[in-house]
Amino acid sequence: MLLAAGRGERMRPLTDHCPKPLLTVRGKPLMQWPLEALARGAGQRVVVNTAWLGEQISQRFGGDFPRQPASAGSLPIHYSREGADFGAALETAGGICRAVPQLCSTGAADALFWVLAGDVFAPDFTFDAGAVRRFQVGGKLAHLWLVPNPAHHPRGDFGLDAASGLALNLAADDPRPRYTYSTIGLYRRALFEPPWCDIPPGNPHGIRAALAPLLRTAMDRGLVSAELFTGAWTDVGTPERLAQLNQA
Repeated sequence: MLLAAGRGERMRPLTDHCPKPLLTVRGKPLMQWPLEALARGAGQRVVVNTAWLGEQISQRFGGDFPRQPASAGSLPIHYSREGADFGAALETAGGICRAVPQLCSTGAADALFWVLAGDVFAPDFTFDAGAVRRFQVGGKLAHLWLVPNPAHHPRGDFGLDAASGLALNLAADDPRPRYTYSTIGLYRRALFEPPWCDIPPGNPHGIRAALAPLLRTAMDRGLVSAELFTGAWTDVGTPERLAQLNQA
């Protein structure tokens, strides 16, 4: 799932007439970078959620993204149109719950999928089939890729126990290092169902819900693993960061 429904308030005025995932980074729409990586790697199909100016995204990318070489076919793209259906974005967990029927061809709780953000630049990240296999047999509800804290987010999000590979929900006064969630992760369908999540299947009522509370609850049960990603990574959240990327 490629998250592309946000308003991009901090990017205004650039996002007043263009959704943030279509802003140009080094000659390409920002969300084209992860689409290319998915097409090279383990992606089988992509669900893109849209809201603010979402029609521009579906018009730009249509229903297929070409793989390379061309003989490899294409990566099918489907859309979860939160703006058209509910008038606004449903936040991360609400949007994922809405898209789960499209993401998972089976209703099994152990069905799994990638989640990534369409406004993060991580050109070195590989959507590796080996990572999927390890997650599949590992029994966790989620596996997160964490990054060193950027200047704009110095306190980070979660801890990481190197010995066990578990992500940690650290208390505010815990002195152990924290890292920033890259927005890239593997998830099991079960995390978005009871007892972890009480949103009805497919989120038919458009309930808005954040992802972090689900993750923290699962972390407290030892059900979220993580690893550190040290490749190039930028949360393209402001015009200044966008300009810096394009000047590099």
